[in-house]
Amino acid sequence: MTQHQTTTPQFFLTAPSPCPYLEGEFERKVFTHLVGEKAGELNDLLTQGGFRRSQNIAYRPACETCRACVSVRILANEFEPSKNMRRVQQANADLIGTVYEAEPSTEQYTLFRTYLDARHRKGGMSDMTVLDYAMMVEDTHVDTRIIEYRRRGPDSFITGKGEGELIAIALSDMMGDGLSMVYSFFNPELVERSLGTFMILDHIERAKAAGLPHVYLGYWVAGSRKMAYKIRFKPQEHLGPKGWERVD
Repeated sequence: MTQHQTTTPQFFLTAPSPCPYLEGEFERKVFTHLVGEKAGELNDLLTQGGFRRSQNIAYRPACETCRACVSVRILANEFEPSKNMRRVQQANADLIGTVYEAEPSTEQYTLFRTYLDARHRKGGMSDMTVLDYAMMVEDTHVDTRIIEYRRRGPDSFITGKGEGELIAIALSDMMGDGLSMVYSFFNPELVERSLGTFMILDHIERAKAAGLPHVYLGYWVAGSRKMAYKIRFKPQEHLGPKGWERVD
């Protein structure tokens, strides 16, 4: 892991590159390193200020001509699932999520590879190796957890763990004011389960149970089909020039 000895974070700016969400636009990011014993506090502060984490890097869009990326967080305590979301919960009632330390496994990577090949074959992560995946999971200086979702077994009520095949994974940061969903993936063949929606709903319930007010979903871009699902989880807040503003 990269080590940086400094008490004050240093921020850097990337060169322009094609935007993955809006055709014809170019993105730039401002970023800093999350390392050392204060990394967790800094991650909380930066996430509340619109940054996202990738490994030991916190970044935020700093595009010259576009402000389309909007940070989104769900107001967990006020959230009530829609009728369709309740159907998703019912369809996945046989699943249980087990929380582990942020440690990669071969089984996780196999599912990750299957997911990328089916859903993001031409994406920026499509060529990630098993080593790349391991770095994504374990290269963290903040309180990060892996949640593995499997079917409930006859002993799950005792062990609290699912059994059988690995169906879905969420990599999440445990923050002082909520849960931040860093990355999630699932078995792409189980389309009828709407596993992406289910994992967000599960995080909302986990945040409520922990007394945490927010679930951070990262960026929403109006007009981007890839991001459209995020706007469904209301009430939520969007970070704008005046700070976090409620959206019902």
